[in-house]
Amino acid sequence: MACAQIPNHIEGYGQAFIVSEEQKLDWGVMLFLFGLPGCLPTLENYSMELHNVMIQLMKLIAKNLGTDPEKLLSFFEDEIQGIKLNYYPPCPEASKVLGASPHSDTTALTLLLQVNEVEGLQFNRNQKWVPVKPIPNAFIINIGDVLEILSNGEYKSVVHRAVVNPEKERLSIASFHCQKMGTQIGPLEDLVQTNKALYKTLPIEEFRRLKMTSKLDGKFMINKDRF
Repeated sequence: MACAQIPNHIEGYGQAFIVSEEQKLDWGVMLFLFGLPGCLPTLENYSMELHNVMIQLMKLIAKNLGTDPEKLLSFFEDEIQGIKLNYYPPCPEASKVLGASPHSDTTALTLLLQVNEVEGLQFNRNQKWVPVKPIPNAFIINIGDVLEILSNGEYKSVVHRAVVNPEKERLSIASFHCQKMGTQIGPLEDLVQTNKALYKTLPIEEFRRLKMTSKLDGKFMINKDRF
């Protein structure tokens, strides 16, 4: 298959974060692409507009944190952006499978578009799973682990999952926004001048390596990196 995944990479067609033959797989079909800059025109335009939305959100987040917006934005000028197309087919025994196992995103922000009106996304709130009703043409914004680390815990990444429907297919498109290569992931300096740093600082390359060698399991990256 021309777009099959390369071992230890997430780009392409298939499932990622598989670490053993005994691991239970999610019920879904995924195609993961890296955007910015070398895409087909339509995808490239979509990718750039997503980038612009992310930048505006980061400006608001920086203002709310009381930190320098330019410092925060400097991490994302040449961001790592991934686009994932999710197809969850109907499953006759939907109660026995998951479309996506519980996890937090190992990103700064995730912009999710629920393409059709079939429910499936659920957030964990106070140890309960809360369904998210799709709103036509609206994005859901997920806080990821990277932003939790950068904000020194002021913004918390959220654990979520996808359930499947016994009769209807579900489609969604997620874009993942993370720091550019060659940067360090850690609490912003001006947020730890008077407060203790709650997270380690490590290179983005090491963060990605840890991500690719672990299965999806709650906030697994935060648990690896927190002091």
